[in-house]
Amino acid sequence: MSAVIQLTRPKFCKGQKVEFIGGFGTIVSCSLSSRNWSYLVEMEMGSEPEMGRIGYETTVSLFETDIFLPEDYLVAA
Repeated sequence: MSAVIQLTRPKFCKGQKVEFIGGFGTIVSCSLSSRNWSYLVEMEMGSEPEMGRIGYETTVSLFETDIFLPEDYLVAA
């Protein structure tokens, strides 16, 4: 008996600009876990606050199903 291993490729790559519910961002990294791709996404920065800024405001972890390209969103609408 032979085992079939199905390898999938991530839909998004490092440095790619993406959109998700809550905003826009850039893919920092991705990893495969339990047959699902998850991504670290740095959200785009808003206007600079009065106290200044040290770095990116938020990095979020999202599943591939929660991310889309901005063009995909316009076609679906």
